[in-house]
Amino acid sequence: MSRYLLSRIMQLLPVLLIISLVVFAIMHLLPGDPAELMLAGAEGGAITPERLAELKEQMGLNDPLAVQYLRFVAGAVTGDLGESIRFRAPVTDLILDRFGSTIALAVAGLALSLVIGLPLGMLAAVRQNSWADTLAMGFAYVGASMPVYWVGLVLILLFSFNLGWFPPAGADGWRSLILPALTLGLVSAGVISRLIRSSMVEVLSEDYIRAARAKGLNQRTILWRHGLKNALIPVITMLGLQFGAMLAGAVVIETVFSRPGIGRLVVAAILQKDYPLVQGCIVFLATVYLLVNLFVDLAYAWLDPRIRYGG
Repeated sequence: MSRYLLSRIMQLLPVLLIISLVVFAIMHLLPGDPAELMLAGAEGGAITPERLAELKEQMGLNDPLAVQYLRFVAGAVTGDLGESIRFRAPVTDLILDRFGSTIALAVAGLALSLVIGLPLGMLAAVRQNSWADTLAMGFAYVGASMPVYWVGLVLILLFSFNLGWFPPAGADGWRSLILPALTLGLVSAGVISRLIRSSMVEVLSEDYIRAARAKGLNQRTILWRHGLKNALIPVITMLGLQFGAMLAGAVVIETVFSRPGIGRLVVAAILQKDYPLVQGCIVFLATVYLLVNLFVDLAYAWLDPRIRYGG
């Protein structure tokens, strides 16, 4: 296991390097000068060529692109992601200040997607080809096909403006987390319920399930102890992918619900062409996503004792 874990961690490094290189290249292909944007926001008046040249030299923007990229990579290895052009603060501090809000949103959304998708998928599998199956899968298709921002706006209109149950924006307590988490959960629940249904249908047709029924085990024990655990392996893989999708979807959801998370931070950084902040946020989120998928792989051994990793 230790050898496998070390091997997987070493595989993460080239992936992160490629991600950082792609983001670095894209940001430098965008039109506009970050030094001009920074001076326009800080001084508000005419920008003199002397002041512009001085600021570029301070920010290292006059160095070749290869030197700028290697400087970023060298700092990232030690946890230094540079300094934000817009906020004039360390990128690492800005990310960590907002990471709690974003991770809370993603975890709550994932939990709600399981609460909704797991029973629907199991109901559809047990009542295969019945009206319950049709209704559950109809909900799944609708949920998976709806744009996440549209779902968020509908929930705000219904539960905030019409019913007044939850605040429409902000991050003030758990009540402000319900609607954005429900938005992510509803969209993801459609995908999860469909996968659970197909996996459960396959598992329930296995010989060991027939043997358990022949021994007189009740339906609940068969479903939850023998069926669901074996059906969860492909679902766990999907949960890892869905968690990554929720981190990406936080960019939209945090904008719709005005939540102070990494998503809104990325949007502000892109608009201001804040190279260090965009690079730092994306590399940080990519690292979290890759680590989540590593934990997903390790969870396979717990779900299925036949799976063992060497080392």
